[in-house]
Amino acid sequence: MEQLMEIVNMASKVLWDYILIFGLMGIGIFMTIKLKFPQFSRVFPALKKMISGIIKNEKPEDGKMSPFQALSTAVAAQVGTGNIVGVATAIASGGPGAAFWMLLAAFFGMATIFSEAVLAQKYREEKDGELVGGPAYYMKNGLKSKGLAKFFAITASVGLGVVGVMVQSNSIAGAVNSAFGVPVIFITILLALIVFKILIGGMGSIAKFSEKVVPIMAMMYILGSFAIIAFNISNLIPAIKSIFIGAFSPKAIGGGALGITIQQTIRFGLARGLFSNEAGLGSTPHSHAVADTSHPAEQGFVAMIGVFISTFLICLSTVMVNITSGSYNALISVSKMAESATIMTQNGFSSVYGNFGAMFLAICLSFFSLTTIVGWYFFAEANIKYLFSSKKSTLTMFKIISVLSLSVGTFANPTYIWQLVDLFTGLMALPNIITLFILSKEVKEILFDYDRCKEQGFIHWEYAHQNEESKDKKLKRLKGGLSTTIIE
Repeated sequence: MEQLMEIVNMASKVLWDYILIFGLMGIGIFMTIKLKFPQFSRVFPALKKMISGIIKNEKPEDGKMSPFQALSTAVAAQVGTGNIVGVATAIASGGPGAAFWMLLAAFFGMATIFSEAVLAQKYREEKDGELVGGPAYYMKNGLKSKGLAKFFAITASVGLGVVGVMVQSNSIAGAVNSAFGVPVIFITILLALIVFKILIGGMGSIAKFSEKVVPIMAMMYILGSFAIIAFNISNLIPAIKSIFIGAFSPKAIGGGALGITIQQTIRFGLARGLFSNEAGLGSTPHSHAVADTSHPAEQGFVAMIGVFISTFLICLSTVMVNITSGSYNALISVSKMAESATIMTQNGFSSVYGNFGAMFLAICLSFFSLTTIVGWYFFAEANIKYLFSSKKSTLTMFKIISVLSLSVGTFANPTYIWQLVDLFTGLMALPNIITLFILSKEVKEILFDYDRCKEQGFIHWEYAHQNEESKDKKLKRLKGGLSTTIIE
């Protein structure tokens, strides 16, 4: 077993340290230039339109999600242990400057996730009255490569629906047991029952859960973090300075004593930034594929909001809590820093909230992990549908397998299952990056088509999966409210 895990660890290390950092950053930079920096001009108008849809309480058609539900499901998966433990590990091992590279990865990742979302929309399919889509579908229908699609679907099914849920349940069990002293067996039973109840309801249940829980969860953590930053406001400017100085000269802020090099700072910042927002991994397109929207580009804009929320709001909140509160200690040795990463944020919250700080963080971490379990399962199920069609017996069996994996995960060695998650998500990302590069021309054409439609005053797209009746219904709805379909 030890020998096998050494092989797994070595393979995932090679993937993330030498291939994926360059691949994911490379595709992000490439798509940013090709799409003419959509991060600056597309995100806030899309946010405005989405908020308008929420206020008007717009309902999606059966078998689809609303753009907000799709975003909530994507953010549910994006916001997990990586936003707290992963970010803390990045600044513990790479210094405060790692935060700069993490934000840079997120900036370019917004163009990557736009590309994933629009391709998932364009090449989605309809099975048994429900939409389904994701990288396996745009690899098969767009790239015309069934082999690559099948490879992705297998790695995504196992990586997200089996080992992925194991690592998240392990985090929940550890956090709740540590903060409240609840026995792991009770946590396991309750968690399994909650997750199974959500999953058995299908897409509709998952969408409703995500749109209700995710905004509350995110706001609770962000506001809790802002209170700590406000309490330590005198440290805010020095904290910001340490991030920018540490990004290019870690030794100037104690990196010399720690032995932190600029290579470490960049590596940890980029790797954790790319992992936390999942741009390019091929996970979030599964939810964006099923959004009920007028044009693929519109959901691409919404997808970029997810990266903004995950990294620029939640991950940055974790960074600032650790630095402004003083929980980041530049005098701790490197070896101990990595071990202290998991309790560093806890100390930051405890510095203001006292004993309640550890409980508050445990609650946030538990909800983050719970929503990630639900989101990752939904993504994995889309790939099970690709591999084995939409047979109810097959899907029910996969739900049971996921819940059993979740239960085993609460007792598993976290080091081992994290290594497995790193390996499988890395194997998912490789074919996805290749596909995004090859189909990049189509992404640009979709964006061009959207701008052309906008100039004409009529945002619309002919989805290949739609029958004539659904096309007529959509056309009537669009013509009846053109002003609601145009992003100003």
